[in-house]
Amino acid sequence: MEDVSAPRYRVREAAELLGVSDDTLRRWIDQGALAGRRAGADRLWVDGVDLAAFARARAAAPPEGLGIGSSARNRFTGLVTRVVSDRVMSEVELQCGPFAVVSLMSTESVRVLGLAPGARAVAVVKATTVIVDTPASS
Repeated sequence: MEDVSAPRYRVREAAELLGVSDDTLRRWIDQGALAGRRAGADRLWVDGVDLAAFARARAAAPPEGLGIGSSARNRFTGLVTRVVSDRVMSEVELQCGPFAVVSLMSTESVRVLGLAPGARAVAVVKATTVIVDTPASS
């Protein structure tokens, strides 16, 4: 029996979550790479558990040479898009896929790491508090 409590995503929603076009997601379903299901009026949807497993399996590895040994597991590879510095502190913005990550660090660290717009970098996040939010119910 099917678990009706598991989240379901329409093709458009699933494609948006994976950062691809609707056509790409449909192609993956047609090729059997991702299970799609039909419900009434031929509406195509993807099971949330299947989508999560697919996303994890297809996640790109960080570029070589950008990682060092660390206990932090939350790594977001991206490009530096903005650096605002004063004499002591800097604000560094990275665009990591669809996500913007902002870091505050010393201006000396920015200089030593060679952080400037266009530089490739990895944001490593390790925190004792992580807030998880969900979309409002409609």
